[in-house]
Amino acid sequence: MKEIEISRIQELPIITGGKVGLFIKREDELHPFVSGNKFRKLKYNLEEARYQGKEILLTFGGAYSNHIAAVAYAAKNKGFKSIGVIRGEELYNKVNSNPTLKFAKSCGMEFMFTTRKDYRNKYNMSFLSNLKAKFGDFYLIPEGGTNQLAVKGCQEILNYSDSQFDFICVCVGTGGTISGLINASKPHQKILGFPALKGDFLKRDIRKFAKQKNWNLITDYHFGGYGKIKPELVTFINKFKNDFGIPLDPIYTGKMMFGIIDLIQKNYFTKDSKILAIHTGGLQGIEGMNLKLKDKNLPLIEL
Repeated sequence: MKEIEISRIQELPIITGGKVGLFIKREDELHPFVSGNKFRKLKYNLEEARYQGKEILLTFGGAYSNHIAAVAYAAKNKGFKSIGVIRGEELYNKVNSNPTLKFAKSCGMEFMFTTRKDYRNKYNMSFLSNLKAKFGDFYLIPEGGTNQLAVKGCQEILNYSDSQFDFICVCVGTGGTISGLINASKPHQKILGFPALKGDFLKRDIRKFAKQKNWNLITDYHFGGYGKIKPELVTFINKFKNDFGIPLDPIYTGKMMFGIIDLIQKNYFTKDSKILAIHTGGLQGIEGMNLKLKDKNLPLIEL
């Protein structure tokens, strides 16, 4: 029987007037470099790549992608060669000044930098054919890692003891993690997703994988969109770490926790309900975000 990794749950005693119970599942502690949902998403994809006899992993991502960093390390650890198709040709000469790309390079990842226009066509057959001609017969892992095998891995985030919770909250990027949680949830549970991106298109993507309808997206806490941040979010993340000893990343988990606590204060959750927030990792992105904040002379996120 295949081993399923179980992460610990930490209670967050916040001032809620006794309205609800708030807990966080520390998926960020699963692995120092392939943490959180990336660990879950890659688990069965790596097995499938090995089963197919592939020696190369190829994937896509941006300048500070958690996924790029995770694939690079996982490939090195499991004996694969890795290729990262990176959005933004201007990054070609900036690898060593970019914390994420520098780490991926140290793990042996080879890069191909593309224009943003070409990147939008990354799944077209002609684009993929050109990649195969250039790099050989690779195993393709989608941007963000979301596919059916990734959803299967994310279903293992929840276990039997988690049925005590009424609400399961998770940040949303490409929709794979929330889809796995929806499929693993119990009928009495409500799954709430906090998108890091603007727009409602994610619902369509989630419906491709999710088997149940006990979910909803809370779209009020993206702070301007993917990769966007405001000083109040930095202040919140730093205070949260000081209060609970838990680091949050500024792209995903910081926004989710800000949203959850705001909703608690607004009486969104039913009284005495138990809320489980999933910490999906992504902490490697803090260093890159701090570079941006420093350029704008804004407060930095505490490391």
